[in-house]
This record gives sequence, structure tokens and C-alpha cells, in this order.
Amino acid sequence: MQEQNTDPFDARKERASAWFSELRDRIVAAFEALEDTQTEGPHAGLPAGRFEVTPTTRTGPDGEDQGGGKMSVMRGGRVFEKVGVNISTVWGTLAPRAQAAMAARGVPGMAEDPRFWASGISLVAHMQNPHTPAVHMNTRMFWTPGAWWFGGGADLNPCIEYAEDTAFFHDTLRAACDAHDPGYYPKFKAWADEYFFVPHRGRARGVGGIFYDDLNTGDWEADFAFTRDVGAAFLPAFVPVTERRRNQPWTEDDRETQFRHRGLYAEYNLVYDRGTKFGLETGHNANAVLMSLPPIAKWY
Repeated sequence: MQEQNTDPFDARKERASAWFSELRDRIVAAFEALEDTQTEGPHAGLPAGRFEVTPTTRTGPDGEDQGGGKMSVMRGGRVFEKVGVNISTVWGTLAPRAQAAMAARGVPGMAEDPRFWASGISLVAHMQNPHTPAVHMNTRMFWTPGAWWFGGGADLNPCIEYAEDTAFFHDTLRAACDAHDPGYYPKFKAWADEYFFVPHRGRARGVGGIFYDDLNTGDWEADFAFTRDVGAAFLPAFVPVTERRRNQPWTEDDRETQFRHRGLYAEYNLVYDRGTKFGLETGHNANAVLMSLPPIAKWY
């Protein structure tokens, strides 16, 4: 991370926040289109799913406005059993515990000045058909008076894996990475494999993807462009897999497998996920932070 003067970042913050909002609108429209075109299978007779949008707010200790966003959730659709697409732009002062964690990561000046600004998009989709994989994606920008960086990624979480789906998802993300740096995909794939590992189960929560954090090459425009391309690659990586699997017949055993895999997903998000911890510790809307949890999950 490189130290930066705060002044140039007012316009950059606005651009980043506007992009995450634009990406949210693209994804919501694409997912509702999938609902409209689902005309086969046991859920085809349901009304096409639509997102319910709820504003979220962050309030400071003295009641002052510290930003907010939109929580967009669709439940009980034809394709999606539950999917959330959240955006937020928040600022304020980090609580002592979060400040200490940032300082321990080496954020310049954080030990002395706990102010922050953060904006991003976070998505988790849990599907009706057990053959259609769950998926996660998020990208974000973080700023402090001493530093800035980008982070995010996407990973696929099938309960029943198909090698061709895994390869397609990874190939699409690889192409987005290679357009910026041929070293990004192998580095960020390995990071995802490590980050999305569930230690107490001794296994990954899915088939991976890419994950990156603390991205600051010193060139804000280049890093922002990469983060935009990661977000823009999500729909091309995920929608074709969904279209390939959404009409595939399934059994009750398949559904049980799906529920148990969701239990693994819930365990990871509640115990290990950095974003969940940060959101709850910084006072963000708890419903939005916990949007990632599946509607139904089972354990052995």
C-alpha cells in the first residue's frame, strides 16, 4: 500500500461508488431475465422472481449520517431460491478492534487515524436446482487517510460438481485477469483456494475462482480498471452455467446434498469470512451483512 493525499480521491470515490451501483443494476436485470425465461421444471409455474429493494444506512455514534446503500434480495423464484445483491458506500471511524486489525495488516497511519471510506458490491446466489451451482462475487474499494486499495473476486459453489462448468467459470475469470496482467490469475486463484478453505472441515467450500485484496500497484486507474473487469466478467462466467443446468432433473437425494453443502457454506461465512466480520464490527446493517446465508441448510 502506498500513502496518498486525500484530495484527489473525492472524484475517485464517486467513480468507484457509481460503478458498483451500475454493476448492481446490470446483475439484477440479468437475474430477473433468467426468471422470466424459466419455463420448464417444477418451479416454472411460480411467478417470476423479483428483487425486493431495501435501503440500508450507517449512523455514527452521535446520530450522524455515515452512508448506506441498497439491499436487493429475491426469494422463492423459479431459478433462484434466494439471491442477494447488495451495494454500499459508507464512511466513519473504525471501532478499536477493526482499527487494530487494519494496523496489524500494515495500513499506513491507521494506528493514529482510524477514519475510513468503503464502497462495494456483494452478491450471493442460492439456486432452486441442485445441479445449478451457488455463487459468490464481490468487489470493493477501501480508503483511509494513509492508503487506498481494491479487493474482491468470485467463486463457484456447486453441491454437485461438473468439470466443464468449473473450467468455464475459471476460464472466463482468467481472461479478465490476463487482459491486465498474466500473473494475476494464477496468483489470485491460489489466493481463493487458500481463502475459501474451511479448516475445521479440511476442504474448500466450493471449486474456487479468484480472490484478491490490498490491491494497490500505485496506479489507481489501472487497479480500478481491473476491478471493473472482474465485476463485468461475473455475468459471462455464471449465466451460461445457470442456463446449462437450470432444466436438469434432480432427485430428493440431490436436494439433500444441496442442503448439506449449504451447511458448509454457512459455517464458512459465519466463522471465517472477513467481510462478514468487518460488516458486523463496523455497525453495518446486520441483515445486509448476513444476506449470504442460505434459506434452508442441513447438517449431518
